Amino acid sequence: MATLGRLMATLLASAVGIGVMVVLATIVFFITTFVVSTGSGLAGYDPSGDFIVLSAALIVVAVILTGGFTPRMTAQYVQEPTGSSGEDPMYD
Repeated sequence: MATLGRLMATLLASAVGIGVMVVLATIVFFITTFVVSTGSGLAGYDPSGDFIVLSAALIVVAVILTGGFTPRMTAQYVQEPTGSSGEDPMYD
């Protein structure tokens, strides 16, 4: 029974995380749409709404994917350098 409780807690945490991610992605999408529209207006272009939405969507997808590929700040990555070079041990 304890395993089922842990499974349900993990499932609930995943659902909450997905919900938060959808809300944040939607907010970032609207902000990016405004920035792209304003920037194209300042540059002297008058693109249709389709191109503004397409470019904002591509920017948001790139930002989300970039955030997923960055290393997490865990104890594994936060270590003192062992070499004398003083560089990041992750890249040694």
